[in-house]
Amino acid sequence: MKKIDIAAAPTRTGSAYPPPHDAAVAARVRRRLGEAGGLTAFGVNHLTLPPGCWSSQRHWHSHEDEFVMVISGEVVLVTDAGEEILRAGECAAFKAGDGDGHHLINRSDREALLLEVGNDDWRRDRTVYSDIDMVSEPGDGGFRHKDGTPY
Repeated sequence: MKKIDIAAAPTRTGSAYPPPHDAAVAARVRRRLGEAGGLTAFGVNHLTLPPGCWSSQRHWHSHEDEFVMVISGEVVLVTDAGEEILRAGECAAFKAGDGDGHHLINRSDREALLLEVGNDDWRRDRTVYSDIDMVSEPGDGGFRHKDGTPY
């Protein structure tokens, strides 16, 4: 059967970010729909952001494209250009290699649900966190300071 049971999909609450960078995302819930469906070339996530929660630290990827669509609620998209509101039915895309970091913040008083889609190139991808002293190197699986020292 090809239908994915969203409630049964592998789920991760919070993140692996080192403290204190994990606090802003501690309540996010990411259901890995692509993994549940056996996909290997790209990921698809059902993301739940309670009020006040961030999707991530502001970041950009060297080798991974990202796409997000708001299913319900509203979030604030933060980039170098500033802030803009995304509401249900609206979407945004982030091209690999574009150094304009992004993240989403739920500043409303209601839960926001989003769909995230991105290619899976962790063996080559470097993630740079725009506003904090943190990077994730290709295939490393861990977080480092921008000078290379581990957290």
